[in-house]
Amino acid sequence: MRTVGLTGGIGAGKSEAVRLLAARGAVIVDADLIAREVVARGTLGLAAVTAEFGPEVLTPEGTLDRARLGEIVFADESRRRALNAIVHPLVAARSAELQAAAGPDAVVVHDVPLIAEGGLQDRYDVVVVVDASEKTRLDRLVRLRGMTEEEARARMAAQATREERLAIADFVLDNDGTLDDLERQVDELWPRLAGTA
Repeated sequence: MRTVGLTGGIGAGKSEAVRLLAARGAVIVDADLIAREVVARGTLGLAAVTAEFGPEVLTPEGTLDRARLGEIVFADESRRRALNAIVHPLVAARSAELQAAAGPDAVVVHDVPLIAEGGLQDRYDVVVVVDASEKTRLDRLVRLRGMTEEEARARMAAQATREERLAIADFVLDNDGTLDDLERQVDELWPRLAGTA
């Protein structure tokens, strides 16, 4: 089994890289998806988040109001750390379960936005960073995700710097270009990840 930590700043195109790697046979462990699962209605994770942040982070239906929670944690570093202290151990435990279920010859790609922020790079055999310039990322967040420029900049500022991500990279996928450009890079990278190069 080969474990790959895949990361990139918001708007860099990490999801496209994950899709391309999955199409080549990678087993994907998606930290964002797991982070949603562990705070779903009725979970201990949601109870812990509610105890920490209060009932105002719940919708009338009793689910997590992600927008409201985002407003809180992206405006205050100490509140973001408090949230991470609840969610990250739950995500790590579930990720380990999914990895253990993969076959011995699998390439397991952990799609983790915050590898650099958490100092998690040593958990993986290799780290792949999907990289794009600040200008490209900002454009994607505003144009494709409907964020205001202020919201996009706040989200970008809450993450590791581009330099911090590149410093932990074993491989870099440059995603300032087209999807075809990214696909060519994934085609070159896959044999190295799969141990067939």
